[in-house]
Amino acid sequence: MASSTVTPPRPDRPPRPNLAFRRLRGQRSPAEFAALVRRAAREIGERVSCDARYIGRVEAGEIRCPNYAYERVFLHMFPGRTLTDLGFAPRSAVRGRGARGAGEAPCAHIPGPARTTSDAPDTDETSGAREPYDTQNPYDTHHDHEESDVLRRAFMTGGGATMAFATLGPFGFAHDASTPARSVRRAGTSEAGALEEAVRRIRLLDDRHGADGLYRRAAAPLRAAYALLDAGTTRQTTADRLHSGAGELAISVGWLAHDSGRFDDARSHYAEALATARMTGDEALEAHAFCNTAFLARDAGRPREAVRAAQAAQRVARPLGSARLMSLLALREAGGWAGLADRAGCEQALVRAQALYDRGACDDDPEWMSFYGEAELEGLTAQCWSTLGEWPRAARHAERAADLQDPHFTRNIALYTAEFADDLARGGRPDEAAVAGMRVLDLLDQVQSSRIQTMLAGTARVLLPHRRAGGVSAFLERHASTPRVP
Repeated sequence: MASSTVTPPRPDRPPRPNLAFRRLRGQRSPAEFAALVRRAAREIGERVSCDARYIGRVEAGEIRCPNYAYERVFLHMFPGRTLTDLGFAPRSAVRGRGARGAGEAPCAHIPGPARTTSDAPDTDETSGAREPYDTQNPYDTHHDHEESDVLRRAFMTGGGATMAFATLGPFGFAHDASTPARSVRRAGTSEAGALEEAVRRIRLLDDRHGADGLYRRAAAPLRAAYALLDAGTTRQTTADRLHSGAGELAISVGWLAHDSGRFDDARSHYAEALATARMTGDEALEAHAFCNTAFLARDAGRPREAVRAAQAAQRVARPLGSARLMSLLALREAGGWAGLADRAGCEQALVRAQALYDRGACDDDPEWMSFYGEAELEGLTAQCWSTLGEWPRAARHAERAADLQDPHFTRNIALYTAEFADDLARGGRPDEAAVAGMRVLDLLDQVQSSRIQTMLAGTARVLLPHRRAGGVSAFLERHASTPRVP
């Protein structure tokens, strides 16, 4: 647990046991109950490393409010109940501005040992640690309070499992993280854990807010990750984790570049991840790198390369035993065939993707695939039909994708709704397109994605001939006044 450099508020108040949560556990042991939590998480596409120790901390009252991932899992396990019903304190009571008086400064932290998903980001008033996400605009750099800037806190401050842990003092790195200092010691399991947690943080922030505000902050942590590899390690298992973590971080940063329209940067990062995978024989990482390369090739107007990369990914991924991964890779191939105007090839890949998806999730599904549920399946299917010019069919899938998406994935809701609006506009339904476009504009104060803004701009151009219609006119005026991502 991270320690604080200042005295936490009300240090004399001991944690209050969570008796409601203890009653829910019933006769099961903490380990048995933790297994149920992990199983429930898999049912909704979450990944939590819950164990008996975490359950004990909750019941002891050390965790007054769970992080967002655990919140979704607990509410799934006990439908109809709120966090308060489960014995937790309201989030606003234990973190953020509402948790402190105006004159109280936020706690500073010294990086501690790396922690797993089960305990890293939970709100814990006694330690001063704070859950790393809030509902404020993370791109507003004019807040007076330190915790207001989500991105800076995620990468530069907080507990041990943050980007600061992998880039600054503990390993002797220079502040630009470009090269290790002479005094760097060999990397160990704490460093590997910090790197893995950093990848999770980036993905969660991207899900909520989009890529544009994140990409500029991610270059230094990526350099630091490869500096860890250069520093070396004494154990092969740790070296494998570091290589895998660095490769996954390269893919995550590549995706941030991809989604913010920096295709050349994205291609470089994906190639770096692919090289890392091949040097270490990491088939899972190689499949992931090829998967993203295929997606990038499709978006960059290289559909034949998209098909080849997706097929290469499927060859590598087949022994991994994940039907859901193979389903996603079939969708990547379908996108390439659509770009080549090969309707038959596209349809065959879509059918294969659906059949593989229907086999269900399993323990071999990669952690990074937590975004891939029925909503993403529908969204990628919509993109294929849109590329083929099948606007009504594309619109049906896009609308279903937006309806199915977990509210936590704000960026994807905006993306699917933008796709829906564009399909409606091109399919000759301008009034409905304007309504959907307005919904996207409502989300742009929470999401910054060049991909979404580009799609919306295309929809606006299609709707220009219909600008005399009331709803269309209002959409076009508001779209024209919306600030663009720099």
